[in-house]
Amino acid sequence: MPMSEPVLGAKFYRLASGGEPVRDWLKSLSKVDRKAIGEELKTVQFEWPLGMPKVRKLSPGLWECRTALPGHRFARVIFTICMGNMILLTGFFKTTDKTPLTELKIARERQLKVKGWK
Repeated sequence: MPMSEPVLGAKFYRLASGGEPVRDWLKSLSKVDRKAIGEELKTVQFEWPLGMPKVRKLSPGLWECRTALPGHRFARVIFTICMGNMILLTGFFKTTDKTPLTELKIARERQLKVKGWK
């Protein structure tokens, strides 16, 4: 049962240029897909910490929010946590059993910037 206040805030990772890649990705999706992904992210916000099947830890400080979509499609949003907020680093459709290395690399690079390590 969700709490009345979220455990975590939610923020989009912002590029130096001001763009927000996850927000842009979400805007490119259908209303049905956006709603499903948004509901899963909201569940994470209100019920953190969570494990499988909704959230899977990828590496220290990186997790993926997992969303099953109509048509046997699977969306993932990789996030980190910083100062009480889940920072949405990258979003994509998963087409294989493993998380694509390119998405992991992007998420790790963005995580370093968020944490001030790079």
